[in-house]
Amino acid sequence: MSLSEVYITRTAHFFPNQPVSNEEMEEYMGLINGRKSKSKAIVLRNNGIKRRFYALKKGGIPTHTNAQMAALAIKNLFEADPNEIKEVDLLSCGTSSPDQMMPSHAVMIHGWLPDTEAIEVISPAANCCAGMYALKYAYLSIKSGGAQKAVVTGSERVSRVLSADTFEDEAKQLAMLQENPILSFDKDFLRWMLSDGAGAFLVSNKPNTEGVSLRIEWIESASYAHQVETCMYMASEKQPDGTLKSYMDFTSHEIAMNSTLSMKQDVKLLDKHIVQLGYETLKKILDKKKFSVNEVDYFIPHISSEFFRKKIAAKLEENGMGIPAEKWCINLSYVGNVGAGSVYLMVDELMESRKLQKGQKLLLMVPESARFSYVYALLTVC
Repeated sequence: MSLSEVYITRTAHFFPNQPVSNEEMEEYMGLINGRKSKSKAIVLRNNGIKRRFYALKKGGIPTHTNAQMAALAIKNLFEADPNEIKEVDLLSCGTSSPDQMMPSHAVMIHGWLPDTEAIEVISPAANCCAGMYALKYAYLSIKSGGAQKAVVTGSERVSRVLSADTFEDEAKQLAMLQENPILSFDKDFLRWMLSDGAGAFLVSNKPNTEGVSLRIEWIESASYAHQVETCMYMASEKQPDGTLKSYMDFTSHEIAMNSTLSMKQDVKLLDKHIVQLGYETLKKILDKKKFSVNEVDYFIPHISSEFFRKKIAAKLEENGMGIPAEKWCINLSYVGNVGAGSVYLMVDELMESRKLQKGQKLLLMVPESARFSYVYALLTVC
C-alpha cells in the first residue's frame, strides 16, 4: 500500500477580546491578598512579553471557554465556504487546559460545530506538545488512508486558573499565620507568562490547487520523563522525593488551602534541562533524517520566554548547528505564550504574510517542560 502525502492547506486563528498590555494585567487577573505582585516586573522583563490575550473581561469575568475559542478558529478556516466543513472526517485537538476533565476537549469542540458530520475525534493529553501531538495523529491518519481531510487545533485558556481568586484561601491562610503573605514564586511566576487563544489547521491528502500548501515531511517527538522529575504541574503537589501527589488524595479543604488546582513550575529545573535536552533531541532527529539546519528557511520555535532565545541560539551555534536570527519566526512579544497553540499561531502568521515561496522549508520546535518532552516537524512549501 502506498502512503499518501499530507498537506496543511489552510490555517486560521482566534484571539479573545482585545490585547492586554503589561500595565493592565492585574485589572484582569486581580490582586492576591490585595497586594501587587513583587515578581511581576522581574518576570515580564525576562520573558519579553509586551501584550497577551485573555478570555476575560476586566475583573476576571470569563468571556469564552477553551472549546469555544478552538471552534471559532475552526470556523475561520471555512469562512469562504462554510459548507466545506461537512467534508472533514477527523477532528484532532490539543490543549493543556481543557474546560473539564470529562468529556474530552475534542468532543466539546465538536459540540460547537453542528454543521459537521458524525466524525472521529481525538484529544491527546499533554502540555505545550499537545497541539503537535494532535497534528501528528492527523498526519498519520491521512498518510495511512484512515482519513482524507482533518481539522487540528492547538488552544489554551489558562487565565481563569491564574486569576487572584484561585489563590484567595491560600493567601488568607498565610496572612492568618502571620507568615509572608506573598504567593510562592512557582505559582506567581506563571501568572505573567501565559496567554489565551486558539489556532487551527486544515490538513488534507491533496495540496491546494491555487496558492501554497505545506507538505508535512515528518513529525518526531521524544520524552525524558524516564530520567527527569516533574517540572510543571497542576491539580497535584510535588513531594520531597520528586513524585506528585494527586488532587484526588487531598481533602477539599487541603485543595483550597494550598491552591492545588493552580499551575506550578520549578524554575530551576526548567533552566537546567529545557535547552540542553531540546538540543540533544534535535541532533538525534537530524542525524536520523540526514537533514541539516542549513537547509532551513524558517525556524519556528515555541519559546515560553525571550530569556531562552539567546540560550537556544548559543547552544545551536556552539554545536555547529547555528540558525541565523533572520530565519527565526517568533511572535511571543505581541501574542504571548499560548502553550499548545503557539506554533499554530506562528505558522498561521507566516501563511498570512504571503511571503512563503515554493521549495522553502520550515522547521518547527515545541518543547514542553511538564516532564520534558519535545516535538520537531519539517514542512516544505509546495
